[in-house]
Amino acid sequence: MSAYQEPFFTRGPSPLARLTFFALLAIAVMIADHRFHALETVRLAVSVVLHPLEQLVALPSSVFGRVGDYFTSQDKLLRENREAQRRILELAATSQQAQLLKSEHERLVRLAQANARFDNEGIIAEVIRDARNPFNRKIIIDKGLAQGLRAGLAVIDGSGVVGQVTAIGTFSAEVTLITEKDQSVPVMVVRNGLRAVSVGMGKEGTIDVPFIPVSADVLVGDQFVTSGIDGTYPAGLAVASVTTVDKNAAFQFAKITGLPSAGADQHRFVMVLNRPQSETYPKSDVSDEKKAARERPAGRTPGKR
Repeated sequence: MSAYQEPFFTRGPSPLARLTFFALLAIAVMIADHRFHALETVRLAVSVVLHPLEQLVALPSSVFGRVGDYFTSQDKLLRENREAQRRILELAATSQQAQLLKSEHERLVRLAQANARFDNEGIIAEVIRDARNPFNRKIIIDKGLAQGLRAGLAVIDGSGVVGQVTAIGTFSAEVTLITEKDQSVPVMVVRNGLRAVSVGMGKEGTIDVPFIPVSADVLVGDQFVTSGIDGTYPAGLAVASVTTVDKNAAFQFAKITGLPSAGADQHRFVMVLNRPQSETYPKSDVSDEKKAARERPAGRTPGKR
């Protein structure tokens, strides 16, 4: 057995004495710090020493928080971007619809102005489709017998003559365009009053003015309007503008081609004129008696045989 042997029981102050001592010491330190700010310097020194440790301990939480904020911000930005794109598309569609409505309103205003010229006897119709035959220059409108239409009526838009009603149904009608082959319209030159007859060229979408003498005064850019002598198209409606004038001395007639003023392929609404023009449309001043006298055989008088 070793000569030196530690005592089995350690002797010293009792736990109660230690608790009392340290409690009194803590109270004294708190009183000193509260009344005299004795530990202010110690507190600052300890905070300087502990600050790096606090930063190191808070680093994982700060990193995770920043990563979470980054992804949250990214997701928020993506949602806002998608919402902004959706709003842009909606506004673009609304803008296009507004432009369409504005253009249609302007065309309807022009149709209303044209309607006022003819005693408000026009009926506005919507173009619902083109003719099924691609070689025919015809359109289908949504007005027919139920709205008082009949074959032979003139059809116009805000720019000029579109064509003529050639087939009629109960709720729709077929309009043959003035550019249809062999579709004729009596016209006159605005500049000098020269009268002629325009004929459609068919699929080319232009009109031809045949039987004009080479010496006739017709120039490129002249405007053709309806002369009104046929009783179908009222006088003064724009028909076409002259695009080419070929005057070859080897031929008796000039070759004149025009571009229609009306845009049947571009407009959605047209107007059907119910009657030629108005009650002032010029009528023949030849009386029925004069007509009968002209038709009576020569040398025979009424009442004699």
